[in-house]
Amino acid sequence: MNKKDQYKRLFSFGSSIVLLTFLTGIFAFIWYRYYSDAIVLPYYRRGNWVVICIYAILVMIFFKAYGGFKVGYLKKTDMFYSYMLSLVCVNIITYFQISLIGRDFMKGFPVVILTVLELIFIFFWNTFIDKIYFLIYPPRRLIILYGSRQAASLVMKMSTRVDKYMICESLNINDCENEDEVKNHILKYEGVIICDIPAKSRNDYMKFCFKNSIRAYIVPKISDIILRGAEDIRLFDTPLILCRNNGLTFEQRLIKRVVDIILSLIMIIIFSPLMIVTALSVKIYDGGKIIYKQKRLTIDEKEFYIYKFRSMISDAEKLGVPQLAKDNDDRITPVGKVIRSCRIDELPQLFNILKGDMSIVGPRPERPELTKEYEKTIPEFSYRLKVKAGLTGYAQVIGAYDTTPYDKLKMDLIYIENYSLRLDLQLMLMTLKTMIFPNKSNAEILKKVFGFEDDDNIF
Repeated sequence: MNKKDQYKRLFSFGSSIVLLTFLTGIFAFIWYRYYSDAIVLPYYRRGNWVVICIYAILVMIFFKAYGGFKVGYLKKTDMFYSYMLSLVCVNIITYFQISLIGRDFMKGFPVVILTVLELIFIFFWNTFIDKIYFLIYPPRRLIILYGSRQAASLVMKMSTRVDKYMICESLNINDCENEDEVKNHILKYEGVIICDIPAKSRNDYMKFCFKNSIRAYIVPKISDIILRGAEDIRLFDTPLILCRNNGLTFEQRLIKRVVDIILSLIMIIIFSPLMIVTALSVKIYDGGKIIYKQKRLTIDEKEFYIYKFRSMISDAEKLGVPQLAKDNDDRITPVGKVIRSCRIDELPQLFNILKGDMSIVGPRPERPELTKEYEKTIPEFSYRLKVKAGLTGYAQVIGAYDTTPYDKLKMDLIYIENYSLRLDLQLMLMTLKTMIFPNKSNAEILKKVFGFEDDDNIF
């Protein structure tokens, strides 16, 4: 291991503390300059300190959610998006907090000034710290080991991050005379990517990398993901791990349902004016049905009808054969193009959530016909139905439009096997970022946070 690597976390932590200190300082200036004496009952010293500390805590929470502390891990542009969205959210919350303290709606212009000053600062800070980081930590020199498939697509994906990964050699283990030859190749590099090779060989190379302190990137199999969700049993002197394989516990399902009901009701109320306008637009355009219903699958392979605002012509599937939407699909109406681009067509699914057919977060529901097709090549595809289908989900947030069904299945299983209320909340926040800044950075954030590495895309 490179000696500098042991200080990488310290570097990220130190730079994050500096950034947080400056942002809090800017807020403190705005607070003392415009608000501290303007509220009805001004605070003395400690009250002001509490307000400033609350601001710092909010920044930390949103940075954590959006990956703002992942210095050097995300691309520079993705880091800036994370910073920007975090600060906008924090400053909106802070404005209402200040208005609550002041017992009236306070002037909003100072908060606008605060946001502008912070964005200017983080623009220069982000550029500066990015250059420093990659000057100290250049891309890792890697070798990729593969057996039969997946290697080419993985190389293409990792090559988009030449700032972090430099794949210097690709090696098919079937072309080597023995394992010693492969191990000699591994020793030449800083890390190895192990992709689609037999379990025995993979285990041997993993142990070899562990022994020699060589970083290993593993492409997980379905069984690996199930094991990741297992728990240790410490009743005996022989280690055991337990895979419950039941999806979510009763307590998790109960809490998740309560959250779904509360949030879906709030969102229905908030978006009701937009839904009324959309419904009128769809009806006025061609006089057809406003709501489009389609049979989908949810938990335990139960069928239900999903609701969407109709975005295509009335006889879009007149041949009776399921057809996924394509780019520039001529079946999409002009109104449909607008509501699909903004994900407004998915809003009626809030009623599916309220009814209990769906959850806010979960695997996206597939059509029964498509599920049967997928199961011909991926028998495990039904594993994702151990939880309710969702409006948004792990695969939708971190996947891309062309992510394969097999990879989506693995991401859905990662969500199921590592479920927590915190993960749900984080995916909701990441969905907001995906809607505003559609890119692949969310995948990198969540993989780091949790340690993993269709016409119906995402709401």
